[in-house]
Amino acid sequence: MNKEKTSNVLPIVMMFALFFMIAFVTGLPSPMGVIVAKQFGATNFESQLGFFANFIAYAFMGIPAGLMLKKIGYKKTALAAIAVGFTGVGVQFLSGQIGTFSVYLIGAFISGFSMCMLNAVVNPMLNTLGGGGNKGNQLIQFGGSINSVAATITPMLVGYLMGAEAGRTIEKANPALFLAMGIFALAFVVLAVVRIPEPHKERIVKATVDGKDKHSPLSFRHFILGTIAIFVYVGVEIGIPSTANLYMTAFTEEVANEKIAEYNKQQSDAEYLQQLMIEDELNVTNETYVQKVIGQDSYQKAQDIISGKTVPGLNKDAGLAGIIVGLYWLLMLVGRLIGASVGAKVSSRTMMTTVTSAGLVFLALAIFLPVNMTVSIPINFAFETTQMPISILFIVLTGLSTSIMWGSIFNLAVEGLGKYTEAASGIFMVMVSGGGIIPLIQGGVADNFGYMNSYWVMFACVAYMLWYAVIGSKNVNKDIPTD
Repeated sequence: MNKEKTSNVLPIVMMFALFFMIAFVTGLPSPMGVIVAKQFGATNFESQLGFFANFIAYAFMGIPAGLMLKKIGYKKTALAAIAVGFTGVGVQFLSGQIGTFSVYLIGAFISGFSMCMLNAVVNPMLNTLGGGGNKGNQLIQFGGSINSVAATITPMLVGYLMGAEAGRTIEKANPALFLAMGIFALAFVVLAVVRIPEPHKERIVKATVDGKDKHSPLSFRHFILGTIAIFVYVGVEIGIPSTANLYMTAFTEEVANEKIAEYNKQQSDAEYLQQLMIEDELNVTNETYVQKVIGQDSYQKAQDIISGKTVPGLNKDAGLAGIIVGLYWLLMLVGRLIGASVGAKVSSRTMMTTVTSAGLVFLALAIFLPVNMTVSIPINFAFETTQMPISILFIVLTGLSTSIMWGSIFNLAVEGLGKYTEAASGIFMVMVSGGGIIPLIQGGVADNFGYMNSYWVMFACVAYMLWYAVIGSKNVNKDIPTD
């Protein structure tokens, strides 16, 4: 037994490393959404297309990823995923060099293929290495904790690299992209020499003896309802912080009017504009300098707010917004560490019921509390604070609620599936496409009804997950043989 546990240490560590990569690359579209809003004048809806491109890839790759697991195994699938991920991030880097929005979306789409394949590997692998049940859930929660570390770092890092509004270009995010490619390259080398258990091989031999199976994962009601739960969960996890990022960095009405007035002044006075251009040029390397010349993109964003085409925000610095969003992911880390520590004793159903109930309370408070009610939020380990609407605080606190949902839903949905687990993982990955569709819906609602009203979309999704935890996750198909 001790030898078996020791032999599983390296595979578990490798799965944790892959969890880190998944979060880092998946988190890029959030700060990148702020960048494309500035660089390409994208609306809230369009700013979420990076997530849509990343996650809609799951709809195309989910089933093939499950088939790859069965045919070539966990290790080769993971190696292929890493190679694809390196390519996807490389294409996003290329988009910054040529300044094309469509190329950025292609890069996000390719990255999505990689993330889908990696997710198809790490979740069933950790569940298997943990022996399923509460122990399997505990390992997935620990992996989720590593995932949260990367998710916390990403918005803070890219927000810092962006600097002032004038610096919001994809090219400024290059160090983060280089780091992602470096992680991919290192992980490929390490994974290539690490031995990974392949439990699917034994099941293939047995399936060959028994003949064609008349059942599938879709024969289980709790699995079908679980795939819907994962669809809305990923949308919630991504949509909550991403929309908050856009809300905090969008112009207020007052700033929008100032931008329009200053733009008109600059366009009507050539000498004044020339002086500002010289000043901007002299300070091009000054990271704290705020560009004086109002560009066409900033002018159009301000016009859209005043005309009612888009809604106003809080006009916070992108770096500060990145820190606040990072706090959401940090609380997810805290929640996952707590979940991992109690996972062997507390059932997934109990944890899901608790966190979804708390999430509904946090979201309701965020929606109903007035914007002019502010609170101090810490922004560093020295406990320096900044004033933010209290609604932002409750949005950040939802990170505690979303923390353990992924592992709990996966554990509940595949419990009792036995030999159908690998195929179930592929189907699960298809439904991760909700991470692209749900935020897109929320972005459309934000454009038409305001940022905070868009969180009703999140509220409805969390309410479904509470229902799944209490009722929908019960296995009513125990008569189906799974050995």
